[in-house]
Formats: sequence, structure tokens, C-alpha cells
Amino acid sequence: MSENIAKKNTKLVKVLVLVVLGMFGFGYALVPLYDVLCEVTGINGKVEAAAVDEVNYVVDKNREITVEFMTSLNEATPMVFRSELKKLKIHPGEYYTVNFYAENKTDKVMVARAIPSISPGLAAEFFKKTECFCFSEQTFKAREGRTMPVRFVVDPELPEKYKTITLAYTFFDNTETSVKK
Repeated sequence: MSENIAKKNTKLVKVLVLVVLGMFGFGYALVPLYDVLCEVTGINGKVEAAAVDEVNYVVDKNREITVEFMTSLNEATPMVFRSELKKLKIHPGEYYTVNFYAENKTDKVMVARAIPSISPGLAAEFFKKTECFCFSEQTFKAREGRTMPVRFVVDPELPEKYKTITLAYTFFDNTETSVKK
């Protein structure tokens, strides 16, 4: 009987090891799978993390697109963060600047990073930023507030079906991570 229990335990250990390896493999593959899912479905558009040069587009005055601006904070980020505008009607090919305000609500220096996303995701490749606070970490002194501009253009090649683009930023407190570097 004890030989039978030993066989069952060995089989159970093998199954558990396979489950753990499978979970590790799945966790490791999540980022590439997420990228593929976003590309296929067009959700959570990733935005270039570097400025593009200003290009002289032909402005399409006959077309109007609404750009919405959304801001949020990671739950552990003690800041105030907002855009000066909630939405803006724009013409493709014309450059615009919108200001955002962020303020450190602590008595300590804070390093924070804004992560952008664009919805619908397929519009991300047509949304070009020449200046953005999201291109690098921002260091805020204690209780410091700051106005930060975003300069952008929507490429006139954006398909006609897109009438609204949402630019969203989430600020994360990177103070601990930056101090360890």
C-alpha cells in the first residue's frame, strides 16, 4: 500500500512541477501576447516614447477631429494631475499645444513618469508628438507644481472613420525605482 501512495505522490509532484512551469511560461509570455492582442484589436494604442520632428503637413480644414484628454494617477501616486482642456476640436495636419498640470502633494522630492496611451489604438501611428513630458521621468521638489506642454499633430492620412481620438496619461511614482538606479 505504501508503494501505491509513493507512486501517487510522485505523479502528483510531476503534475505540480508541470503546472508551475506552465504558469511561469504563461507569465513570461504575457507581454508579447498583450502586444499582439493590442495590435490585432486596436485597443490601448501605444505611443512613441520619443519626439518626432515637425513636418509641414497640408492642413485639412474640411475635416475636424475631436481629441479628448484624460488623466489618471496610479493609486499609490500622491499627486494632482489634470489637463487644461478636456477636449479639443482639431484639423489634421495642424500643430496644437495643450498644457497639463502636475503637483507633488508630499513633503519629499518625487520622481514620476507619465505613461501615455491612445484610443482607438489604430490611430496611435497617426498621432505625432513633438514635445511631451512623457518622454522622460519628471522630478518634482516637495509641494512643487508645474505646467507641462504637449505639442502634437494628427497626420492627415488618418482614415476618415476616426472622428474622436483619446489621449490618456497615467502618472506613476517612480521615486523608489529612480533612487536605486
